[in-house]
Parts: sequence; C-alpha cells; structure tokens
Amino acid sequence: MAPIIVPANQPEKRFYAGGARISAFRSDPPCSSHQPEDWVASTSCCFGTAGIGYSRLPDGTLLTDTVAAEPEKWLGAEHLAKYGADTKLLVKLLDAGQRLPVHAHPHVNWSKKHLGRNHGKAEAWYILTPGSVWLGLKDSIDEKELLELVEGKRGTELLHRMHKFDVVPHQTLYVPPGTLHAIGEGIMVVEVQEPEDLSILCEWEGFDIDGKKDGHLGLGFPTALTAVDTKGRTREEAEKWVTSDQVSKSVCAAESTEYFRLERIHVEGSSSTERGLAILVVLEGNVSLATASSKPLRLPKGSTVVIPHEDGELRLQGEADVLIARPPQ
Repeated sequence: MAPIIVPANQPEKRFYAGGARISAFRSDPPCSSHQPEDWVASTSCCFGTAGIGYSRLPDGTLLTDTVAAEPEKWLGAEHLAKYGADTKLLVKLLDAGQRLPVHAHPHVNWSKKHLGRNHGKAEAWYILTPGSVWLGLKDSIDEKELLELVEGKRGTELLHRMHKFDVVPHQTLYVPPGTLHAIGEGIMVVEVQEPEDLSILCEWEGFDIDGKKDGHLGLGFPTALTAVDTKGRTREEAEKWVTSDQVSKSVCAAESTEYFRLERIHVEGSSSTERGLAILVVLEGNVSLATASSKPLRLPKGSTVVIPHEDGELRLQGEADVLIARPPQ
C-alpha cells in the first residue's frame, strides 16, 4: 500500500455559506457558495443521506469499502483488536462564510442510547484564519429554559451567555461532546472529530435549514437537548480547551486524546513520525512524503493525504508546516 492523495470532497447545498477559502487553500477552481466543508479521507456520510460525504479514492472506490476489505493493513492489528474496522476519525476543512448557528454535538453514550450510533462527536478546530468563536456557557442554564429559548426561536440569545474567544492561526480549540459552540464568519479551520455528522441546533434563523424539522436529529427538541451540557464554566476552565502556537506531538487539549490525536510538524530539511493510520494536511510550503513501502510523494500547500498503517514510519523532507490527524491511541 502507499499514501494516497485525496482531492476535495465538498458536499453541495449545505445549510450555511462558505467554501471559497477551501478552494483557494487547495488552489482549486472556485466552488459554489454553500460548499463550506471538505470531508477529507471520509468514511462517514452526512446525517440522513445515502452516502453524501464518503471519500472516493483516485481509482473510484469508496475509502470506506477499501478499509473494510483490508482493515488490518489500513488500521493495524492493535487498533483492529480494540475498535474493530472503524477508523475512529474524520477530518474536515471548514470555511465559515457566515457565522455558524449555536449548536452542540452529543456524547457517544447519548448517541448509542438515542440513535444506536457507535460515536458521538467530540471535535477540535485548528485555526487557519483569524476571527471569533463562542465555546461553552459562562453560567449554567436550566434545561427548561434552554428548551423554551430554542423552541421560541430565541437561540441567538445564547451567544451572550457563552465564552467568546478571538482566535488567531495555529491555535487549537477542543470542543467536548455536548458543549455549545459557534464559529464566527471568516474563520477557516482544519477540524478533527469523531466520524459522525450529529448536530443539535439551538438557532436557525438566517440559515438555509428548517430547524424545527431538521434541528433535533429526528428526536424532537425535548429529547435532543438532553445531549447539551448545560453547566456553566469559568473563563479559566474554558481556556483549558484552547492551546496556542505549538509544534509538538499534541496540539490539542489533553482530554481530546480519548477521541483523536492531532500533531503539527514544522519541517525544515527532514523529519519523521510514527506509523499508523493518518490523515496529513499541508498547511504551508512544499514537502516530500515517503514511507518504507513507497516512493517520495510531492505535496504542495493544500494537499491532503491518507496514509495506511501498513506503510510504516512517515518521512518528510522540505520546508513546510503539516498537520497529522490520527485515531485515539
């Protein structure tokens, strides 16, 4: 096997605007106005669809089918023994052409109970462009009040009750399951997450979605909102979810490693990193990627690559900044 360059995979007609920054980052032709997410090396699909979001490899096969056919080669024996033929990973490029609505994603235990899913949706954002984001409540909110705000279409009021962070490139924000959050207009991120598309909307005015119909995962808001963490946190507690300017084995809050790992490598000459299923994103510069079983692969800025476990240690050469996302240990 060998590392595989994966092209843009941007589902169309999403409910919020964006996508131009992804096209520019990849040096691709312009996309439409509502393709704000690029699902990189995806074995997951958009909630409620018949496969929208799955990644196809250059030979036309679905990545999910390829992994299922040769799981040990892709994932490794230890991963396979612990998690089965499940990549445990989804990476996206996300371009917020407008502020995203206040929303939350469920914990895996809630997801299993109410939806029969094997994952929740913990996520983290590696910031590529500056702006503002909202993350977590300042003060606790009563579940009844939250339901009244959402059903009364007053969810925007939650923004003023959340911690606002002005973010800059190379910061990473971890979003624990259940945490209310919103990404501000103009921000582009590399997002690493559990491989699900499960969102509970607390507002939807101004977005191309019928929130009363599609904002609660088909469960109704009285049930869906029980997935939301209604606990307030101090500023100091919320700041623990934010890490800054790191070039290290982990650029994300320590508690995130239960769900995924994210590493940033600044390549000056040559560098190497461990074997294992990985999704690599070239943030800046140009780099050559080689493994024990493959010839060097030239990768300019904006390239995205999926690397099977079987390939062994990754060797990088050039002048570049790269992100490498991996499943939990």
